[in-house]
Amino acid sequence: MDVEVFGAGPTVLLPMSTAVTPEPQASQMRAWGAEPDTGHLLATGLASAGFRVVAADYEGHRARHPAPGTLTTDAVAADLLALAGSDDFAYYGYSWLALAGLQLAIRTDRMTALVMGGYPPLGGPYAEMLAVTRAAHRMAGSPPPEQEVTPGDWDSVGVTASPEQTAQYVTLYESLMSFDERAALEKLHIPRTAFAGADDNIQYGPKWGDIRVPIADRLAANSASLKALGWDVVLIPDVDHMAGMRPGIVLPLLREKFFTLR
Repeated sequence: MDVEVFGAGPTVLLPMSTAVTPEPQASQMRAWGAEPDTGHLLATGLASAGFRVVAADYEGHRARHPAPGTLTTDAVAADLLALAGSDDFAYYGYSWLALAGLQLAIRTDRMTALVMGGYPPLGGPYAEMLAVTRAAHRMAGSPPPEQEVTPGDWDSVGVTASPEQTAQYVTLYESLMSFDERAALEKLHIPRTAFAGADDNIQYGPKWGDIRVPIADRLAANSASLKALGWDVVLIPDVDHMAGMRPGIVLPLLREKFFTLR
């Protein structure tokens, strides 16, 4: 896997691609509310703020080299620790890469700070995501739907990933079914932040089993408990899951949360 390094200073691990997205993919991503060049903008923005950023497209690597029977939380944490190199490091991840960061944090003493976006560290929707990934795995390899894809409508989207690619995420969420969140969080004493858009609750349609993934609701419901455990909790008004990863939202938050590391 290619690893890129930007800037100098305290190390921040970003497990995401820093490639600039070409058209028409960039326009398609913007239609869903996402910023196509998120990794690039975060890496260069943090580097200009005085950090050394280690970035690697872990999700892309797993798409190219799926591990359908072995992508457990232990395996993900080991992969990410290898990417970090030998230095101590802060970590930022969004969505499933946020929960991966939590799994890494409880397995190493080298992490200096943790920021989780778009996934609550307490009350995580693990069962809901297992159901969604199982649905994706059932649909993997099937012909794409004939109707036009409508941004925001998950039922209009076909599953283009292979059965091997989807199976690895089933393995990951299955390995989380016995995860004791509170016991794990009590072990953490590094600076730690969880954030999400206040509208970040994803409703899937019938072919996905009508699953609702309550990210913002769970973060809000557990906010007091998380703060008692030493977390900073941020809910961003009028922002959903896709918009919550935009650099305009994330970069100021990361600069603030990692500032004490400089």
